[in-house]
Amino acid sequence: MDNNISYWEKSSFFNYDVIVVGSGIVGLNAAIHLRKSFPNLNVAILESGFLPSGASTKNAGFACFGSVSELIEQEKNTNPDGLYRIIERRWRGLLKLRKLLGDKTIDYQPLGGYELFKNEDVDLLNLCVSKIEHFNYLIKNIVGEDAFSLSNDKINLFGFGRINHIISNQYEAQIDTGKMMFALIRYAQSIGITILNNCSINQINRSKQITVSTNQGQFTCKKLILATNAYIKKLIPSINIEPGRGQVIITKPIKNLKAAGTFHYDKGYYYFRNINNRILLGGGRNIDFEAEKTTTFGQTPSVQLALENLLKTVILPNQKFEIDLRWSGIMAFGNTLEPLIAEVEHDIFCATRCNGMGIAIGSQSGEDVAELVIKSGL
Repeated sequence: MDNNISYWEKSSFFNYDVIVVGSGIVGLNAAIHLRKSFPNLNVAILESGFLPSGASTKNAGFACFGSVSELIEQEKNTNPDGLYRIIERRWRGLLKLRKLLGDKTIDYQPLGGYELFKNEDVDLLNLCVSKIEHFNYLIKNIVGEDAFSLSNDKINLFGFGRINHIISNQYEAQIDTGKMMFALIRYAQSIGITILNNCSINQINRSKQITVSTNQGQFTCKKLILATNAYIKKLIPSINIEPGRGQVIITKPIKNLKAAGTFHYDKGYYYFRNINNRILLGGGRNIDFEAEKTTTFGQTPSVQLALENLLKTVILPNQKFEIDLRWSGIMAFGNTLEPLIAEVEHDIFCATRCNGMGIAIGSQSGEDVAELVIKSGL
């Protein structure tokens, strides 16, 4: 492509103060925070896909901070103080996203969240119930009083099959992921941020400036932010993260759909919600962790069968439904729950390892990595 780049293109489109790689939730928020802090800063976002790749436009749209069983597992990797900071970060990120774009714009609906248990899950249920008071006390100063409660009276309301117990979370909500990302992109463009799509990075080189070699030509910048989550290992192989593919299906519209809210099952490995009279269902990564440690989009028969079986036996028992779409998203996980936000090389920064909580922590992570860039000197 270099041989066909004009003088006008080279002088106006290929040199920036800051380049952000990745136009997902984190990358967009990083660029927005930089531009709002320094209105004259020349900021560009390079995106490899036609739309934001990875998980930002592929997720289920949960505005959540963790079900009881998820928090139990997460607390094993830290301590109560550490978990408090993580939940606070998630909640603060959600508030920033809502404030930036507005609840109406992202179709924010505080319908509550629900964790489901079958009879055979009695041991997990008993453990979760025993932890309700602990977690309510831990997070009351973050989200409010009495977040979690046993709510078995709602089982019949939702029409589920084989579910015997429900723990509700009154502060959980759902958003429209498509509307959120569309609004974020439009907002970034409205404040002067350049977004260039179909621009895949091949190599990063350093001299007086940083040179970013792509399939569209060579870009230069003073500071570089890598916000590609699971795909960052392609550029910085030493980073300790693992990709995790999440497979998702959505039904065609269902008449008189009862389920309303965000729902978690099997320690959060399955999750579903209502959207426009449809059921959106994802998960099953725990069926074969190794197979799902991939950055390749796609479906596997075992996971698809598990998702469809959950629809038939639990979510929509004795109801006819048709699958409308199937897709997957790529997340990034690590040994620690905190996102990785750091200067990995001189003037090269990263914000990655969202651990499946990109909607909750994306806004805050973007702001945090932008602040690192600002403190390094612009």
